[in-house]
Amino acid sequence: MTIRRSTLRKLAFSTFLLTLPLNAALAQDTAVADRLKATLAAQDVDISWTGVTGDNASMVLQGVSVKPASEKEPLAIGDVKLEGVTEANGGYEIATVTTSAFAHSKDGVTLDLSPFVIHNMTVPADGAAGPLGSLMMYKSAELSNMTVKVADKTAFSMDGLAVNITPPADGKALEFTGTTEKFNADLTLVDDPKSKEVINALGYQNISGKFEMAGTWQPSDGKMELTKYDVSVENAGTLGMTFNLGGYTVDFIKSLQEMQKKMAAQPEGADSSAQGMAALGLMQQLSFNGASFRFDDDSLTNKVLDYVGKQQGMSGKDIANQAKAIVPFGMAQLNNPELTAEVTAAVSKYLDDPKSLEISAAPPSSVPFALIMAGAMSNQLDLPKTLGVHVKANED
Repeated sequence: MTIRRSTLRKLAFSTFLLTLPLNAALAQDTAVADRLKATLAAQDVDISWTGVTGDNASMVLQGVSVKPASEKEPLAIGDVKLEGVTEANGGYEIATVTTSAFAHSKDGVTLDLSPFVIHNMTVPADGAAGPLGSLMMYKSAELSNMTVKVADKTAFSMDGLAVNITPPADGKALEFTGTTEKFNADLTLVDDPKSKEVINALGYQNISGKFEMAGTWQPSDGKMELTKYDVSVENAGTLGMTFNLGGYTVDFIKSLQEMQKKMAAQPEGADSSAQGMAALGLMQQLSFNGASFRFDDDSLTNKVLDYVGKQQGMSGKDIANQAKAIVPFGMAQLNNPELTAEVTAAVSKYLDDPKSLEISAAPPSSVPFALIMAGAMSNQLDLPKTLGVHVKANED
């Protein structure tokens, strides 16, 4: 399935807009409307509407359009309903924000979204204190269904997206979780011949699965920890990752938004080297505390081994033995005997009995991104030691 990058970017943009706290109504009160626009402008999002019906406690904002600074054209998202609006500490609290059903088509690809429902959204007062004083927050949200169609066929669908957020309080970090009940993908629409051959051989013409994520963010010091990010595919396996970063502060986010705004304002084809250097400088404000990548097998590994073996006139077990023999020679280039022995043992253990394989990085102390980038350019062989890389198999 060939879909141009620009099309996918537009569809992703559309989804992103509908997962924002859609920060809109209350336009009947000039002070409230001005506060909303000012808050969104600080987050580099412009919002407009064509009319408002209802009263100050419950209303419908009609003909809403939103435009992040990084986009050239606004996107019309339809009507937005706000219920249970009350004043709170100079700002506003909205019990429920509900969007209209949404559809967007481009180059034969259509994105359809059911109404997006946001609960307990807070619009801060002007000059509100606290690490997140200037940001809109919400406590939970759900999207019943999303589908992506190519022509008249459903290429991807997702049901039951739910997001929960616990705002920071009393010095504690913000907590967040996200789950889906199920997603489905039709891989028969892939049109690359080699990819289609592999998909058919492995029996993954149609796949189903689910997604789970969880983490914390401490805005006061910028510590961002993703404790779970798992994508599970039935009869294949679960790919999961975690990471722990420092320096991801509100000021960092604002600087990143400003840089993106400048890059978006550049004419197409303009020299972007200055922005590239600025991005590198910005990344140096971050520090690396740890990360992991893990795969829990659910029959995928042996299917791949059997497929590769069939291509070479061998058995899957023969391919596994070949891989076990090759690993030590490939690892020897790192000149790290301890890690070579660890990886060799883990890969052998996994291929003999595929259950789980995990690569983790846990440095003894926080590592600045500047040091990581310098090491990647000068002495890559020392990076595994600097980052504390380890590999293990079939462990909980």
